[in-house]
Amino acid sequence: MKTKFDVTGMTCSACQYHVEKAVRSVNGVSDVNVNLLRNTMQAEYDENVTDTAKIIAAVEKAGYGASESGKKAEKTDSHSDAKAMKKRLILSLCFMIPLFYLCMGNMLGLPLPQIFNGKENMMLFCLTQLLLTVPIIGLNFHFFRNGFKNIIHRSPNMDSLIALGASAAFVYSLYGTYMIAYSMGRGDFSAAHGYMMNLYYESCGMILTLITVGKYLETRSKGRTTDAVSALIDLAPKTALVVRDGKEFEIPAAELVIGDIILIKAGKGIPCDCTVIEGNCSVDQSALTGESIPVVKNIGDTLMSASVSTGGFVKCRCDRLEKDSTLSKIVSLVEDAAASKAPIARLADKISGIFVPVVIGIALISAVIWIIITGDFAAALKAAISVLVISCPCSLGLATPTAIMVAAGKGAQHGILIKSAESLETAHKVTAAVLDKTGTCTEGKPEICSVTSLKLSADELMRYAGSLEANSSHPLAKAFVKYCKEHNIAISECTDYSEQVGGGLCGKVNDTAVIIGNRHLMESENIDISMLTEKGNESAENGEIPLYIAIDGKAEGMITAADKVKKSSAEAVEMFRNLGIRTIMLTGDNKRTAEAISCKLGIDEVHAELLPADKTAVIRDLQKSGQCVAMVGDGINDAPALAVADVGIAISAGQDIAIESADVVLMKSDLRDAAESVRLSKATMRNIRQNLFWALIYNSLGIPLAAGLFYPIFQWQLNPMFGAAAMSLSSVCVVTNALRLNLFKPLRNNENVSENSNISEKTEEITMKKTMYIDGMMCSHCTGMVSKLLNAVEGVSAEVSLENKCAYLEISGDVSDELLTKTIVDAGYEVKGIE
Repeated sequence: MKTKFDVTGMTCSACQYHVEKAVRSVNGVSDVNVNLLRNTMQAEYDENVTDTAKIIAAVEKAGYGASESGKKAEKTDSHSDAKAMKKRLILSLCFMIPLFYLCMGNMLGLPLPQIFNGKENMMLFCLTQLLLTVPIIGLNFHFFRNGFKNIIHRSPNMDSLIALGASAAFVYSLYGTYMIAYSMGRGDFSAAHGYMMNLYYESCGMILTLITVGKYLETRSKGRTTDAVSALIDLAPKTALVVRDGKEFEIPAAELVIGDIILIKAGKGIPCDCTVIEGNCSVDQSALTGESIPVVKNIGDTLMSASVSTGGFVKCRCDRLEKDSTLSKIVSLVEDAAASKAPIARLADKISGIFVPVVIGIALISAVIWIIITGDFAAALKAAISVLVISCPCSLGLATPTAIMVAAGKGAQHGILIKSAESLETAHKVTAAVLDKTGTCTEGKPEICSVTSLKLSADELMRYAGSLEANSSHPLAKAFVKYCKEHNIAISECTDYSEQVGGGLCGKVNDTAVIIGNRHLMESENIDISMLTEKGNESAENGEIPLYIAIDGKAEGMITAADKVKKSSAEAVEMFRNLGIRTIMLTGDNKRTAEAISCKLGIDEVHAELLPADKTAVIRDLQKSGQCVAMVGDGINDAPALAVADVGIAISAGQDIAIESADVVLMKSDLRDAAESVRLSKATMRNIRQNLFWALIYNSLGIPLAAGLFYPIFQWQLNPMFGAAAMSLSSVCVVTNALRLNLFKPLRNNENVSENSNISEKTEEITMKKTMYIDGMMCSHCTGMVSKLLNAVEGVSAEVSLENKCAYLEISGDVSDELLTKTIVDAGYEVKGIE
């Protein structure tokens, strides 16, 4: 069982590591993924062995808080966190700026009030610093509370380093303040001045304030990484216009029930997944599938939730509730991908798990060495504090999840749904793309090209074939049924029906045995097709599929069908080639047909006349030879091959998303998106490596500098304030670098070339009916004028009713409501609306 939890108290990758370690130690937990970016955790466990209460208890024992997602009384997000942090930051700066001026003014050549100058005012100088520092500590006390709590639980984290560094600076300064008072009371102003020069109140205040600046900027940036998911969620309209008991009602979309009749007008959003039952419209579904061209929808077509009607009027039947809608599936996939962990992230986890204790050790060793060599406790303390604050592993923990989150959201914007971070990482290593033919490289909607009959008439031969094919759900079968319907060929009842895997169909039509299939099936049934072979070969070389028909054990004819190649497929193959990926097409079709199509597309290798099991064998052979294989298929018939491949990419036309067997789901049937998913993976991995490099190199160079390793050679010793600023800046840089993935854009040469490339043609062919309500028509002369104006618009046929004060329009082509309105308004009439 998998359960999601909200986790509180995590501030860095060390926290993430400690939470994961604590939960993994619970008996019955098989897997756990903690997301630092979103403060969430997903645990997979055996509910017969453990439960959520034990998992939550383990997290709390480790020093953090947890609750099941959705069950917290109050759940904050990145934007609310940023708002609260901004308030705390502004107040901290109000005390920090005068504190910094007071402490550093003389060094910067700035004048100080006379009351703070002179040895007699040293106590005023110190007490004022103390009074300015205490509010800063109070405002940022959560660093101390969380930091020391995690030390007690033996799971030190970033807050622990900050708490130790700031506490050391404050305690030592407080000690110095007492020593100044003690020395001045005994007249030893020289000793008092020595203590005053080694106060670190400003370091304590500056560390806390600068860390808060960094965390505020980081939180704002983290909020931007989830903008893609938030934008998706906001797409769904909040209300729906329904018809109940013959009356129209506007209700909240959440109250829709399956079977509700919904009215959708031009410009309105689709509130749920539904089926058109009356009318037609064009729909913009770019936010879900990434396709920029509106899609024409007619009776029987499905509409996806959160798409927008751009023209026309339809009545629809609600098929799925909000929680089961396409939009919900997309959001769930994106969130799951963001919550999962890429293998490369485990490197950061392992480092973070031991990083903080090692840093504390380095800080102590640095202090001891400084004291032994110089005897200067103040210098030793400065080195220790600098090591603690510059080493916070925030950037290390953010390096991977920020990039994964942005990539998953960006992919969703372009109709590329990535199931997990692991599949996103694996995709960048793909060296071979295995492509299914039907529905992937081709449209998946074959049509009958020719009918060759030896003895029977063509219609009689098609009657036998159509009667048999009517029982199958294969795309080829639909072509037969469609042909029979168009040619008024009656389909008879079929008995003893059976399907031969990868070969064809067998059955009886009016007690006559009929077999239809490819050459292999005929050979296995010992049926002589020699008289048809030559013509079949010619058809295959033209890219057509030859299917032979035998009646009562004798060949009676051949029917050829062709599945049109997608216009986008050739460009997709070229994109794979530019990525250094070899393309291989697998199909059960005739070898010559397959070779003709592969030649047209420029595919490197073809395997034809395959059974479904043979496809997985080809993929396994490629993997044995050292190839990283991506399988691109329709996600249903190719499920075994998708599961076997290193990366399974399911091409889907929209709603039938086969997410079980695929690692990546493409929302539209465009092979180019498969190549784009690999490009996105490569860009993401490049970004993650950059983040990890800068996080690791930063700490590798920062810690020696802070410890004073370069002091004997260059006289360099890092001030704790600059250490805090550098640490905060590193986290902001990592998150900002991850946000560069938002610049990712598809490399398509022509956005219009897709499975919907004929939409503009369809739009011209399909007639939309609209009603324009017009005010100001007084007589038949008016109606004649309005009719003349509207019918003069290309693509518009209009009938005008004076009685109803409206015009009934039939529109073919791209005619906007704005153009129609302007045409009538310019003639002196008023348009009340268009439906």
